Formats: sequence, structure tokens, C-alpha cells
Amino acid sequence: MQQLYDSIGRTYTRSRHADPEIVKTLSQTLDLQSSRAYLDLACGTGNYTVALSGLGGKWSAIDVSTVMLTQAREKDNAVSWIQSSADDLPFPDGYFDGAICTLAIHHFSDLTRPFAEVHRTLRGGKFVLFTGLAEQMRHYWLRHYFPEMMERSIANMPTETKICEALQEAGFKSVTVEPFFVTNELQDLFLYSGKHRPSLYLDPAVRANISSFARLSSESEVRIGLDRLSVDIKSGAFPSIAATYATELGDYAYIQCTR
Repeated sequence: MQQLYDSIGRTYTRSRHADPEIVKTLSQTLDLQSSRAYLDLACGTGNYTVALSGLGGKWSAIDVSTVMLTQAREKDNAVSWIQSSADDLPFPDGYFDGAICTLAIHHFSDLTRPFAEVHRTLRGGKFVLFTGLAEQMRHYWLRHYFPEMMERSIANMPTETKICEALQEAGFKSVTVEPFFVTNELQDLFLYSGKHRPSLYLDPAVRANISSFARLSSESEVRIGLDRLSVDIKSGAFPSIAATYATELGDYAYIQCTR
């Protein structure tokens, strides 16, 4: 993962930005207080860390990618940016009052160890995850155009049950799941950000900062898929194709639990 994000991290800030609505939900769920300490697990370039730090609290953030952290440090020197694996956090027991992890758990080889480390370093408060779920991704219309890439991506994404079980095994309580639906206003251009804006995927700069396209796709599949997508957008066939993938499960999810 370090090699992947050292690569795509070089252009990450072109299309990846902290979405205001996601930031609002995370801050309200954490109940940010200026006197409290918080952790961002697998922070990437620190978009959400910086946005939340501006709303309150003393923040620490870890990531394995040097390239990502270099960009993060340029954004806010008030945050403690630390290169570390999620499996072995360099913090004492009971150090934090809350923690987040956004769009990262599909890169963890095992969920229980990182979750247990978060549990160990929390003295109270909530752990909030923002993530896709495998069962949600089966309803992404991206499967119509990039089936092999999406099958690999779905295989890497844990299910709701697996995530909840890992959190409980790590010691967390009161685990709840709330669906998130992508809108046209979404500002963080992650995998399914183009749900209602399919032309986003025609931009190579957007695709370059989405790990599924960067790591799990082949050039031939992407080329063929983009050609088909472009034709369907121009012909007006796209909306009816996308409609066949509609679901009430949500596109992503907030998962919260307590220490």
C-alpha cells in the first residue's frame, strides 16, 4: 500500500478534497472539543484531518505513505503527522478522545488489529469510519463498464457484517451503520463520486487518484469501458443503464461505535 499511495499520492490534491457534508457529519458525531485529542487513522494527504482540526481538538494523524504525509504537513503544521502502520500505533493507552478512518479500511490486510489499536489508544469517545461496503459496491453502475476492476475492488472491500464483527472483537460497543448517498455536490472525487456525473470518469486526472483505477484495472479494460461510457452518455442511454443499479443500501456508510 505504501508503494501505491507514494505513486498516486503525488497528484492526489487535484481531485481529492474534504467534502463539507462529510466533514460536518464527522465533526458532529465526534462532538469535537478544543481540549480533547483525536486520531485520524490512515489519513492520506490529510484533507479530513485538516478540516476537522480547524473545527476543534488536538489532532494526530498516521499514514504509511511518505508522499502523502509530505503533502499533509504542508497544509497544517498544527497536526502531528506520523508515518506509521495502522497495526502498531505509536501512542500510549488511553491517549485519544475520538478517532476517524475515512476510505481506507479496504487497504488493511486485517481489520481486527488496526481496530484493536484504536480501541487501545482511546480513553473514551467514538470511533467513526466512513467507508464503502462490499454489498453496496455490487450496485455501482461502474460494474457495467469496468466489470473486472469492480470485481477486484469488491473483493477487497469488507462487508458490513465483517466490519461490525471486527469492531466488536476489538472491544468496541454500540456499533451503528448509517448509509451515505452520493450527490452531485460531492467534492471528494473518490470511486463512486461520479454516480450522477459519469463524465468525471472520462478525466484521466480523476481516475489517477482513485485506487481501483490505479491498482485494480487494466489499460485495455479502462479504454474499452470509457469508450462505451462515452457513447452511452452522448446517445442518452446512460440514465436507463444506471437506473438498473439503483439501491436503497446507500453508496457508502458511516459506521460509529464507542469505547
